[in-house]
Amino acid sequence: MTDRPTILVPVRVLEGEGVPEGTPELLANAHVVVLGYHVLPEQTAPGQARMQFEERANERLSKFRSMFEAAGATVESDLVFTQDKQQTFDRKIREHDSLAVLVPNATAPPENVLVAIRGTVGVDRIARVVAGLFADTDVGVTLYHLVGESATDEDAEILLDSVADRLVELGMRETAIDIRIERKQQPRDAIVEAATEYDAVVMGESSTSLVTFVFGMAADDVAEQFLGPVIVVQREKEDEEPEFGNT
Repeated sequence: MTDRPTILVPVRVLEGEGVPEGTPELLANAHVVVLGYHVLPEQTAPGQARMQFEERANERLSKFRSMFEAAGATVESDLVFTQDKQQTFDRKIREHDSLAVLVPNATAPPENVLVAIRGTVGVDRIARVVAGLFADTDVGVTLYHLVGESATDEDAEILLDSVADRLVELGMRETAIDIRIERKQQPRDAIVEAATEYDAVVMGESSTSLVTFVFGMAADDVAEQFLGPVIVVQREKEDEEPEFGNT
């Protein structure tokens, strides 16, 4: 079996947010870290909130763990009370050595997944996540690249073929992998438009912040417009994105 990628799943544990339908099945082959979090007002100390709400929050986290375990994932959970959500997310990503973070939305059992590839940086991490989740399934994967004005379709084919080869090395069937190359005038909207044909999206982040996506859109914005789950593959923090055409 392909190595399980570690996927962080943040949940606002005290605000009625749950695990959307289809999420456990999507991450059945992952090692899931359920991060229960609650954002505190400035005047509330985290220790005070933990004393008041920890028991109720852990009860909910236990239910979430059971859902992922029933689907086949290995699971751990973490509970945080914080006044800086983004800083906490970044810290927990490092602590748990997470390859990716899920922006959750409901989905049917996945059959087709869109994998957006921008350039060469981070593609091995993307391949490890995709193969880890889907190599031992019947899910089809489409590698997607948006060609910039100064790049050629041949450039894009070379890039995507190299990613496909890496996926096969990691255990995916060659027949489960498709390639899709497009030229669009509105790149910010292109990924959302393409994603509507798929059950989930896998993308690499373009900066060291969880909330930034490869085409300059916030992860939450893409997930809201797409209405399906988005898996944000974290880049190595020392990486810098090289130019690839004008993408």
